Amino acid sequence: MKRKPEGFENLKEVHFCWQEEGGVCGTKRNLNKMAQSLLKTPPMPVRTKLLHHVGLSLYNTSHGFNEEEVKKKLQQFSGGSVDLQKEDNGIGILTLNNPSKMNAFSGVMMLQLLEKVIELENWTEGKGLIVRGAKNTFSSGSDLNAVKALGTPEDGMALCMFMQNTLTRFVRLPLISVALVQGRALGGGAELTTACDFRLMTAQSEIRFVHKEMGIIPSWGGATRLVEIIGSRQALRVLSGALKLDSKKALHIGMVEEILQSSDETECLKEAREWLQQFTNGPPEVIRALKKSVSSVKELCFKEALQTERDLLGTVWGGPANLEAIARKEKFNK
Repeated sequence: MKRKPEGFENLKEVHFCWQEEGGVCGTKRNLNKMAQSLLKTPPMPVRTKLLHHVGLSLYNTSHGFNEEEVKKKLQQFSGGSVDLQKEDNGIGILTLNNPSKMNAFSGVMMLQLLEKVIELENWTEGKGLIVRGAKNTFSSGSDLNAVKALGTPEDGMALCMFMQNTLTRFVRLPLISVALVQGRALGGGAELTTACDFRLMTAQSEIRFVHKEMGIIPSWGGATRLVEIIGSRQALRVLSGALKLDSKKALHIGMVEEILQSSDETECLKEAREWLQQFTNGPPEVIRALKKSVSSVKELCFKEALQTERDLLGTVWGGPANLEAIARKEKFNK
């Protein structure tokens, strides 16, 4: 007995011919109904649903993580700010602003980073994001005052879970992101660059994972993401050697996409905008669906990622941008 392919059992009005390979053909007048039915079947697995739930964190009380307690502790360490500028073209500029300490993250800045991520989660017109540091440097990582005060293993684990939660939500943003590395990106600053989709460097800038020299390992998800970017062998060399990655070395191993022409703060931001715009030109709903589709592959199994791609297609197929492109009858193979 020939078995119907999974997902087609409820299609009653389409006339099928079942072939030996399990293929399906239907009458032309029912193809639209078939497509509509496919978009409704089957329900997404629980893990996929959770992934697309805005605000989902990796850790909660079942992992021994109490977010409110961590926030109270971080609030004690003031200094600096994380600023967000949202432009009309759908590109946001996220600036780490603590120049007196090379834009090191104070406790308050860690809290503000989470607040800005939540704001970006709700920015429906957003398409792209540039992450940068004030005064021509990126970030030297965590403020040592907070590190010294949070000296117990329990404090370290709690801070680790807080920042992993924040940066995982950052990675899942439906925005194409780029880290603009001016000056130095050290420790946690280097980890933050790995949370972006792309990295650009100025000629004199440097990325360095200094964790080994501090007697620790990356704890904001940086090691995991670094392996995704440059592979396990290169990542092990970079981390265990605490290597100084200047712009040429970083470009050679695939850590960054390009070295910018200018090192001037204003000019390199302009270059970064122009570089990012080649990927964000188009309707927000299409750019955001593309980013979600690619991001899902990092966390879902192959079958679930395919289902996510299908569900995202249902949000743009037949939409304004799709219908407008069809009406223009443009040839894309020129």
